[in-house]
Amino acid sequence: MNIQTQRTKELIRNYLDYQIRLGCREVLIPLELPDSLTTNALETVRAELGECTRCPLHETRHNIVFGEGDPNARLMFVGEGPGADEDKTGKPFVGKAGKLLTKMIRAMGLDRSNVYIANVVKCRPPRNRDPKPVEIETCLPFLEGQIKAITPDVIVALGRIAAGTLLCSTAQLWKLRSTFHDHEGIPVVVTYHPSFLLQREREREWKAKAWEDLKMVMHFLGLPLPTIGDKA
Repeated sequence: MNIQTQRTKELIRNYLDYQIRLGCREVLIPLELPDSLTTNALETVRAELGECTRCPLHETRHNIVFGEGDPNARLMFVGEGPGADEDKTGKPFVGKAGKLLTKMIRAMGLDRSNVYIANVVKCRPPRNRDPKPVEIETCLPFLEGQIKAITPDVIVALGRIAAGTLLCSTAQLWKLRSTFHDHEGIPVVVTYHPSFLLQREREREWKAKAWEDLKMVMHFLGLPLPTIGDKA
């Protein structure tokens, strides 16, 4: 079995699993599969999300922030939830924290177009508070749908809420760093959220720790490491 055939079968299996999680009991698969199965799978997840009113977050949002990037990305970043700039534009990580994340991605030798970026919840929590458990639980099937559609080689969990959600853990973030975890067969690396790094911008140690986490990911993906100094 070649790699493309294996990936296609995996995508079909993930798509069916996602439909079952949504409560479907019959799913029709066309005899001829589309060329861009991953893209269509993401579009299906987005269509299922619709103009969501499943939890109270819809009452104060302006735009759903679904996610964006390469549907065939090897690397996926998962954050907590949209902020004010994201709520305004409908795109993930476009504010100050987003600009720092972009720099972090570039330091890895990649571009935002090479990765996929999403959040645990798709609507902005009021005043940027932490998402409530019921909000996370309501939105989680759609994040899982994105992960299954993309099937990245590795996921980077940005911050304690993303880490806790993906790993079903209440451990402190520093205890989850510096090692690989597993989310349904996909390796997960935990690091600090860009907004946390901005809050402690003068304390270089935090960025250095985040850069060590990203270098773990680079090594895993076979990306070349910088030869002179750290760039994060």
